[in-house]
Amino acid sequence: MAAYKDLIGQKITKTTSDPSEAKTGQMWYNSTTGNLRGLGIVEAFISSAPLSTKREGAGAFGTQTAGVICGGETPSVSGATEEYNGTGFSAGGTMNTARYRLQGTAGTATAGIIFGGVEPATSNKTETYNGTAWTTSPYTLNTARWCAGAGIQTSALAFGGGPSYKNNTEEFDGEGWTAGNTLNTARNSLSGAGANAEECLAFGGETSSPPAVATNATESWDGTSWTEVNNLNTARYGGYGAGTQTAAILIGGIVGPGTMQSATEIWDGTNWTTSPASLATARGRLSVAGSSTAAIAMAGQTPSITTATEEYNKSSNTLTAAAWSSAANMPYVVQRAGAAGTVDAAFVFGGHRGPSDSAIGPPTDTPTTNTCLGAASIASWTNGPALNTGRSSMGSWGTQTAAMCVGGDPYRNESETYNGSSWTEGPNLPAGRQECAGCGTTSAALLAGGSVPPFTGTSFEYDGSNWTAGGTNTASVMSNTGAVGSVTAALVAAGYVGPPPSTAYSSATYHYDGSSWTTGGNLVLGNGFMRLSGVQTAAIMMNGSTPTDSAANLKTQQYDGTNWVTGATRSQDNSNRASSGTAPAAGTFSAGGYHNPSPGSGYLSEVVEEYVGETSTVKVDTFQTS
Repeated sequence: MAAYKDLIGQKITKTTSDPSEAKTGQMWYNSTTGNLRGLGIVEAFISSAPLSTKREGAGAFGTQTAGVICGGETPSVSGATEEYNGTGFSAGGTMNTARYRLQGTAGTATAGIIFGGVEPATSNKTETYNGTAWTTSPYTLNTARWCAGAGIQTSALAFGGGPSYKNNTEEFDGEGWTAGNTLNTARNSLSGAGANAEECLAFGGETSSPPAVATNATESWDGTSWTEVNNLNTARYGGYGAGTQTAAILIGGIVGPGTMQSATEIWDGTNWTTSPASLATARGRLSVAGSSTAAIAMAGQTPSITTATEEYNKSSNTLTAAAWSSAANMPYVVQRAGAAGTVDAAFVFGGHRGPSDSAIGPPTDTPTTNTCLGAASIASWTNGPALNTGRSSMGSWGTQTAAMCVGGDPYRNESETYNGSSWTEGPNLPAGRQECAGCGTTSAALLAGGSVPPFTGTSFEYDGSNWTAGGTNTASVMSNTGAVGSVTAALVAAGYVGPPPSTAYSSATYHYDGSSWTTGGNLVLGNGFMRLSGVQTAAIMMNGSTPTDSAANLKTQQYDGTNWVTGATRSQDNSNRASSGTAPAAGTFSAGGYHNPSPGSGYLSEVVEEYVGETSTVKVDTFQTS
């Protein structure tokens, strides 16, 4: 019998405690507990950022950290492309021919290929993707159809499909499609996997045995012909596969009319094994990219069309998805308040109480001077010292012990500084403004945008004693915008753009370096009445709204200093909230706001949410020693 060291390449070590960072394959004997321990394997799905556009029957290719989804039904036929970077989605290039039933896809995020589909006429067209734009290939399929596909951009295979139940096979070498030997089982809505056109796997689908039924048939392609191999454990169609001929994954699907599948199966080159990990949202006609150990499942029908995204991982790490969760409610209802601090030391001040408020006195439309301070993890709130001047829609920043607020409704020019126990009047702005945004510290800050009126692109810098004019953002004037960072590395994004009476929602982003403004990446979704948390190179946007997207104030977006992607969905449908916090991975909070479940039924809120980014912990197992 071979020794463990000969098999794995390292010895079983003896320790008095578990290592802080165990290595893959490592085992150790803990002499303190008397246990033989090693890294365990976890298979699990976790939720991820949703797509911008709901869809089903879309194409997908790439990896879990560099994936592409394209086309599909929304329910109209779409040519939209979205790119996934491991955190969220951003817009990609639009396909030249909109279509759905796009399992005929292959390649990487920067070298992808799609073929066939439904336009709504059955298509034979081929397009290639370079990571930015689509190009229509002069080479078309010999048989127009929706089909399964696998391989890479220069070595792809198309097989099976519809309409009806096809067994055709065609190989693409970058210079044309060539017909090959047919599948043993004709079928449509099947799945495929493969590293190139010479090594592919076809599985599942719907056959014509009357009545039409899901099949579990699996076939392997050797570059010349198909051979029947071991079947799936669960027959299904409308699932989606990824991986290679010897290491494939099948996720979701449909087992019968209206019956969606959540199960996942893994192929090891010989057999299919049902994974202990299942989709949280069972669905068919979904889209999958990645490998048999790291995949992403996107969109699909539940049977309604969804934007849901889930990541599948098989590793020694237990992943917990980034998510919003409920925290303790504030002691009063408020919207458009200022905020400072973090999830472990939150601070909310001022804001508009509105006529729905009965918790702190008679209803009033006057901006409030009330403040409240949150305990660690926002487990509770206490009332804090009152502002000297009631205001809402102001610039605010800082910490729970060193905060600042400036301007605000109705066109205030006053500034105030908080030292952990009381507010002190500071120097006034040259002119009053509201719906502005600010960032920095109590000794070095930036105030940008807002309404003077009209909307303005001017900014001011604060040095702890005086306000001086900052660079003018001549590219746009904005109101109801957001800002984070420092006076020498600031990020300002979104909001209304003017001049009034325009109420267009901006998707623009601007960077400030202490003297001048430059343009950053565009938002996935432009909005107003939103807030930012984080820093210039790691920010999260939340709480916005648009006139065309009723769910906009549930959506979040994240920024890495260059690009915006979709983020985890909030559970509370409120806009005009107060928000503050650190970079997305470290957490932020969102409080209060305006909830409008239907026209004419809106009310103010005291609800608070906390955001925590994705976390990872190593799974360690104990093994029997006797």
